[in-house]
Amino acid sequence: MQEFDWKKKYADRVGTAVEALKLIKPGNSIFIGTGCAQPQHLVNALVEHSRDIYDARIIHLLTMGSAPYANEKFRDKFKMNSFFVADNVRHALDAGIGDYTPIFLSAIPREFETGRIPIDVALISVSPPDASGLCSFGVSVDIVKSATSNAKYIIAQVNSKMPRTMGDSFIHANFIDMLVPCDEPVITVPVPKPSETLRRIGQNIARLVEDGSTIECGIGRIPQALAEYLKDKKELGIHTEMFGDWIIDLIECGAITCSKKTINRGKIVASFCMGSQKLYDYIDGNPFFNFRPTEYVNDPFVISQHDKMVGINVALEIDLTGQVCADSLGYKFYSGIGGQVDFIRGSARSRGGKPIIAMPSTAKDESVSRIVPHLTEGAGVVTTRGDVHYVVTEYGIAYLHGRSIRERVLALVNIAHPKFRNELIEAAKSQNYLPQDQIELAWDKVAYPEELEHYETLKDGTQIFFRPVKPTDEPALSEMLYSLSNQSVHTRYFASTMTFPHKDVQKLTNIDYRNDIAIVGVVPSPAGEDIVAIAQYFLDPKTQAAEVAFIVQDEWQQKGMGTFLMDYIAQIARQRGVRRFYAKVLPVNKPMLAIFHNSGFKVNTEFDGEAYSIDFDLVKQEHQNS
Repeated sequence: MQEFDWKKKYADRVGTAVEALKLIKPGNSIFIGTGCAQPQHLVNALVEHSRDIYDARIIHLLTMGSAPYANEKFRDKFKMNSFFVADNVRHALDAGIGDYTPIFLSAIPREFETGRIPIDVALISVSPPDASGLCSFGVSVDIVKSATSNAKYIIAQVNSKMPRTMGDSFIHANFIDMLVPCDEPVITVPVPKPSETLRRIGQNIARLVEDGSTIECGIGRIPQALAEYLKDKKELGIHTEMFGDWIIDLIECGAITCSKKTINRGKIVASFCMGSQKLYDYIDGNPFFNFRPTEYVNDPFVISQHDKMVGINVALEIDLTGQVCADSLGYKFYSGIGGQVDFIRGSARSRGGKPIIAMPSTAKDESVSRIVPHLTEGAGVVTTRGDVHYVVTEYGIAYLHGRSIRERVLALVNIAHPKFRNELIEAAKSQNYLPQDQIELAWDKVAYPEELEHYETLKDGTQIFFRPVKPTDEPALSEMLYSLSNQSVHTRYFASTMTFPHKDVQKLTNIDYRNDIAIVGVVPSPAGEDIVAIAQYFLDPKTQAAEVAFIVQDEWQQKGMGTFLMDYIAQIARQRGVRRFYAKVLPVNKPMLAIFHNSGFKVNTEFDGEAYSIDFDLVKQEHQNS
């Protein structure tokens, strides 16, 4: 079969870069293609042959190649305006040469369409035309398609090394004013190697991803780290602004199938990608990938149509009320709004959706906290405190949506780096976000014992998650305590009625995990988690003896939970060197007495006329429990 000669068929449109660029006039607005699809040959020619160009306005989303037009010596010729501040133009903004337009990515195409951001010339990169004249935008469709649709003059670098991506990703050669043949490698981005901190963040995010979820996740170290922990997930889908090499392993291992997607089932939908040559070879002509323009991919309404939509975005800092800054370091613009708000809001409207903000807890070699009392002066809010849902660091997950300021502060402090937690608590107290008696611990010596988390199936088949109590559990624990029947209150506290004020409940949730341990049983609820049981011991370090107590919510009693908690907390205590448990139990509390006597320990019992004093040696057991 004879190879299609596109240069012959479109000979009247084929020319050199110099010939094509002659039509650019002073004052023109010039759009440059996105990311790794930047037409490097055309950009270099634009600068080299700019003798007759003055005051041209350069517009782009982000470009990964060189940006010679942002050099000081071309200040009179080019004025650069970027929708996202990449490494190659950050210096220009710092020097006042360039400008930045903060805008939701989904809104940019409308600006082109209406002419509010006019485009005279579009410099783009495409694959060679096929026999029907269609050229693919390749690795970047995003806002490039809209820019070309609204440009007065289109110059396309035709690069045979550009992958031919499938989807709504084509432009016909007849719509291109000048085809400039020039083969050059598509810009690649190294596959990042995540640190241990980022791997812990990835692991925490993965805990939020259910089987059958559809995911938005970009490029960089956090997505790469997350992918490692998604390999055991099933039937994941992808609807994302962009992606990197992480996607290949998840497809190859069978985690990504797109078989459960609510719309575009069986297709990975994205608007651009950046990665290695391996990635570009993988997507070339691959019908599994459906590249579509930004006005579709980033439309919050489209995003929200996916059930279990998980939107994962990153931040530079977040204040204690939940305001997220993602585009600036104080007054210095560092990146951009991008698609963060599009996917946060789209995911929030999804049935079962989860909008996530992820970031390390610190910056500058752990010298500063990214969770701050207030945003740095000059920093802008990208995701508002009303939009934020999940925040993830290496120290855990904070859920903020629908939470009060006090609850938000405690949740964020709980996932901040330990060495900054008391500073944050003090700052919150000064703003009256927290009560003045809020407990402060020696956080540098207090580490949440994640190894004590445990799933257990009760006698009736219900699965309960048992874990150490957290400071953020105070509202849920208070709610459980107030839900107890009078009888349960009487058997636990030896009183007919009880109040559970903040000053008392916080002592149960703020513990050091060394001398004192509290294990709660939690079940999912519309509010996140409900606490249905708690087992505690309080150690006297001098005697290595600990007082032990249990509470099980009334409707969860007689399901074997008390027996499990007795066994589990005794096991924890023995591993930590506790020698003896003791407790006081009323005679009417026969279930608790039975739990102690059936525990496998030699139980000593004394009755003082009101209650039984129970104590037993944890080191010596009568028999091994089955």
